Amino acid sequence: MFTQQIIGLIIIGFFVIRLFWQKRIKQINANEFSFWLVFWIASALAIVFLRQIDYFVKDLGFSASGIDVLLYLAVIMLFYFIFRVRIRMAKMEGEITKLVKEIAIRDRK
Repeated sequence: MFTQQIIGLIIIGFFVIRLFWQKRIKQINANEFSFWLVFWIASALAIVFLRQIDYFVKDLGFSASGIDVLLYLAVIMLFYFIFRVRIRMAKMEGEITKLVKEIAIRDRK
């Protein structure tokens, strides 16, 4: 393995240990724990099998290396998550507005 891969795996190991710690002290629920555990395991697998990903990406006809394609996919996923968070925030803002309106009407009476 290359030095960058080892450093990457060490960093992922740190995050996985921290994830288990947060689960233990109940800072995150089971769904969040499962999501992040799968995410970090997939990240570690991507690092370990980076050479095979390069070959696979080349076979698909991409001119970029595997790590570039993974980076592009990560950016796309980040934009999707930002979109989902924005939708959730808009929904919460609507619910807060409705709740404040109901409280104001109730207190007015």
